Amino acid sequence: MNTADQILFLLKTRGPRTAQQLADLLELTSMGARRHLEAAEAAGLVRFEDVAEKVGRPSRRWLLTEAGHARFPDRHADLTLQLITQVRSLFGEEGMDKLIAAREKSTEAAYRDAIGNEPGLAQRVEALALARDAEGYMAQVEQAEDGSLLLVENHCPICAAARECQNFCRSELEVFQRVLGPGASVERAEHLLSGARRCAYRIKPV
Repeated sequence: MNTADQILFLLKTRGPRTAQQLADLLELTSMGARRHLEAAEAAGLVRFEDVAEKVGRPSRRWLLTEAGHARFPDRHADLTLQLITQVRSLFGEEGMDKLIAAREKSTEAAYRDAIGNEPGLAQRVEALALARDAEGYMAQVEQAEDGSLLLVENHCPICAAARECQNFCRSELEVFQRVLGPGASVERAEHLLSGARRCAYRIKPV
């Protein structure tokens, strides 16, 4: 991965960053990081926001544009949208519900296999994150300040389908709850379709 792609990847997975923060992460000079950011801006892949700080000048933070997000795989979004349209046209909303239910069943089985007999909640969440990461969700587990776990997904490879039919998102939340078991509470903390930069699920024992 070249430096330009590494910068896009960091903005995708870590959110808005200053040129200096990116330079530190990539062991570049701040001027070198700025040159890459300006080239990406010219290509329409990034933009910046000046954020007021408590003291001193505003901080310039760089973030991905929609075109920048589109550089990451989307699982053939156009074909997916065509299939959703055709299913609705041929079989109506009942057909869509059956399609989502079938996908739900197959993904649940795959996640149960991935989690296996892991006894602890943290281990089960980590196994689920690995399974989601393999599907292209750029998933990872973070520890929240309140001690709960955050299953973070920095990318949504089915975003186009989810925008067209938000039951896909509802379905995923329900699958997570079932595969992690009755000893876990799962709630959506951040949602890409609600304007967040990523999806995140807060998971804690009950």
